[in-house]
Amino acid sequence: MPAVVRGGRRQGSTKGRGPQKGSRNAPATPGKVAAIGRLDLSPRAVMISIVAGVVVLGGVLATGARAERISSSVSSRFDSVTSSMGLKVKQVHVTGASPEAKGAIQQAVGVSADQPIVSLDLNAVRDRVQAVGWVKEARVVRLLPDTLIVDVKEHDRLAVWQTAGHAYVIDSGGKVIQGADAGRYPKLPLVVGKGADQTASEILPLLAQRPRLMARIEALVRVDERRWDLRLKDGSLIQLPAVDQDSALIRLDALDQRERLLDLGFARVDLRTPEEVAVRPSEGAV
Repeated sequence: MPAVVRGGRRQGSTKGRGPQKGSRNAPATPGKVAAIGRLDLSPRAVMISIVAGVVVLGGVLATGARAERISSSVSSRFDSVTSSMGLKVKQVHVTGASPEAKGAIQQAVGVSADQPIVSLDLNAVRDRVQAVGWVKEARVVRLLPDTLIVDVKEHDRLAVWQTAGHAYVIDSGGKVIQGADAGRYPKLPLVVGKGADQTASEILPLLAQRPRLMARIEALVRVDERRWDLRLKDGSLIQLPAVDQDSALIRLDALDQRERLLDLGFARVDLRTPEEVAVRPSEGAV
C-alpha cells in the first residue's frame, strides 16, 4: 500500500529520515529553537507573578524594622571602609561669603572633622546653607579624598529700610536680609516708610547717576506709598512726582547747573508739577 502523503510529506516511511524522537543526539527542531527564551505570558503565569510580588512585598513590610537595620548596618560598614581608606572630611572651604556672614554659613554646613565624605549628603548641606538669611544660592562640591567646597552667593545690599521704628538691610528685590545688622552699613542709602522696601530699586539707580545730589541725601521717604521726598543733610527737601521721576530730576539737574542750586541751599524744591520747578528759599537767604 502506498504511503499516505499530507502536506507534501510522506508520513508512512521513515527511511532516509534523521534521528528519531527520543534519540540523545537529535537536534532541536526549528519550532523548539524559536521557543527558547520565550516569555510565558499566559493568564496563569501573570497571576502567579502578581501573587509572588504581593508575598515579597508583604514580607518586606512585615520585617520593615529589620530591613532598616540591615540597611543601616551596610551603610555603617561602607562608611567604615571608605574612612579607613582616608576618604573623610579634613577641610571645609567656604568661598564667596562676607566676613559678617561667614560664621553663620560655617555653622549651617554642619559637617564635622573625620566625617565620611563619600556618603555625605551634598543636597542636605546645600539646603542648610541656603536657609541662612545672607545666602541667595549655594553650591557644594566634594573633592576627594578629604575636602568639601561650599561656594555661596549672597544677597546684594541695596539699602537700609526703616519702618515702624526698626531698621533692616534689604536687597535689590526688597527682601530683608535676616541676620544683617543695619548699624554696620552706614554708607547704604536710607529709605523710610511703608512700601519703601519694594520701590527703592526703582529710584536709587536714578540718584546714583547724580553723585552731587546723592552725596547730599540723608534719607528717601516714601509718601503715601506713591512718591518720594528726598531729605537732604542740611534739612532741605526735594519733592518728587509719583510718575516720571527721571524727567523731574533732569529739570533739577538743569537748574543746578545754571544756578548751582545745591550749593546755594534752599528750604524746598517742588518737582511734582510737570515741566515746573518751584523753589522755596531757605530762611535768611539773600
